[in-house]
Amino acid sequence: MRISLLIATAVSGALVMTAAFAQSLSNDASTQTKKRYLPEYTESGELVLPKNFNEWIFVGSPLTPNGLNGGKANFPEFHNVYIEPGSYEIYKKTGEFPEETIFFKELQLTIPGENPDGSRTEASGRGYFPGKLNGADVTVKDSKRYADTGGWGYFNFNHHEPKAATAKVKPNAECAFCHIASAKKDDVWTQFYPLLDQ
Repeated sequence: MRISLLIATAVSGALVMTAAFAQSLSNDASTQTKKRYLPEYTESGELVLPKNFNEWIFVGSPLTPNGLNGGKANFPEFHNVYIEPGSYEIYKKTGEFPEETIFFKELQLTIPGENPDGSRTEASGRGYFPGKLNGADVTVKDSKRYADTGGWGYFNFNHHEPKAATAKVKPNAECAFCHIASAKKDDVWTQFYPLLDQ
């Protein structure tokens, strides 16, 4: 009886230690920073279209349709915006976008409207509904490389499909000046993205 009790106690103790060790490993894994996907460039300095962006962290989808902007909106598409996961993890901890943060903005047109304001009626009601994809824009933080544009580089990978494989950085007058003047934090429109609006 005494031997059985000793064996049961030893087994129980071993199980507790194993569980504690497994929990410790699990906690260590959850605190590790994800491996970051960093910008890739061609030899001539063009940005390579980021890979697997649809698996990144989705932050929001602003829309400024033609129908509400005199038929000529500057950005008439849904802007489906993603941030690279490793950069987002650092941002959550520090409140700052780290160097080489990548934002990917996939552009998506609305389904053609039925009403003067460009809206249409679907099963869910009257509104604006996502249609065809229409290219992409990408923003990269690199304070040294893009010092002339506020520390961020802005790239367009076509305003149509298919997306271009590479893109040249845009001059200050095309993108950066607007971000610098109106974006809430570090030239990023965090005011439109609750996930980032710390």
